[in-house]
Amino acid sequence: MKRGTAQAEARQEEILFIKRWLAHPLKVGALLPSSPFLARLVARHTRIGDDDVVVELGAGTGAVTKALLDAGIPKERLFVIEIDADMCTYLRKWYPQAQVIHGDAGALADILPSRWRGKVATVISGIPMITLPDDLQARLIRSWLGELKPGGRMLQYTYSLVSPIPQKKFGLSVKRAGMTFLNVPPASVFQYEKLPTA
Repeated sequence: MKRGTAQAEARQEEILFIKRWLAHPLKVGALLPSSPFLARLVARHTRIGDDDVVVELGAGTGAVTKALLDAGIPKERLFVIEIDADMCTYLRKWYPQAQVIHGDAGALADILPSRWRGKVATVISGIPMITLPDDLQARLIRSWLGELKPGGRMLQYTYSLVSPIPQKKFGLSVKRAGMTFLNVPPASVFQYEKLPTA
């Protein structure tokens, strides 16, 4: 990408992100887009096999999307779900190679093509879970868990110092996959996996 084009994209990204934050501060998790440092941290912990997919939820302006593509996630097996129509249009313009879908992150069963149902290796969430009401948070998580393949994982990036998802309530193990201070504000990535059932 040429320098002038990259600078124009960065300006458009910041303007759009701030406009969407002002319109929906509880739906947009931060005032600024995720940094490349955070995006690369998420990409490092993203798992995908030969016959499954990655789903990114709440992609915003695509910082993590770019990092996933740069890390080699196959474009035809990267599904990017965004509920905000303006951000969805932006994502389709700048990341036409990804499978960008305008839709509800709590309805993965209705969004994913049937051949990929139950074959999600990694769900990545940039949705500000900690600000959501309990019932909405539960609906989202159950939707995601319903599409994870056995051994699949969820990654949640957050500005919280503690896990934003009540893992015991959903039968999940959790660990902090990493943290970066080179993000504004500093951010953590938490990794969740289903606990084995007795």
